[in-house]
Amino acid sequence: MRRSVQFQSPEQAEAAPDRGGVRQREPLRTEFGFELPRGYVDESGTVHRTGVMRLATARDELVPLRDDRVRENSAYLSVVLISRVVTRIGTVEDIHPGVIEDLFASDLAFLQDFYRRINAEGHTRAAVTCPSCDEEFAVNLAGGRLGES
Repeated sequence: MRRSVQFQSPEQAEAAPDRGGVRQREPLRTEFGFELPRGYVDESGTVHRTGVMRLATARDELVPLRDDRVRENSAYLSVVLISRVVTRIGTVEDIHPGVIEDLFASDLAFLQDFYRRINAEGHTRAAVTCPSCDEEFAVNLAGGRLGES
């Protein structure tokens, strides 16, 4: 089951015409893009780094608990859960537990943290402080190379 809602950025919302002093609420964002630190290497050797994760539903969190692999090894829960909410990695759209098993450990850890951020916190931004000048700012954890946000 895929749900998709058009997202309007804060910049687009500010540029939108005023509705008589009533501020429009931002539409619900249900899909979030990401960039894996290392990337998924498919059977042909192609590296896929960018992908999309959708918000989890209650069903996404409950169904894996009935999975025999999870019952045998509770650590497998994250593999099944992540495979349910990642809708694409590069050109690979058939995301199943086997794909998640083949990720590098750093990529799985990234997706677990990304899942927590978008489902618990509702965004992919993190507040950080520069170690040199102590300036506080926000970075987007959804992807990009070092120094990009």
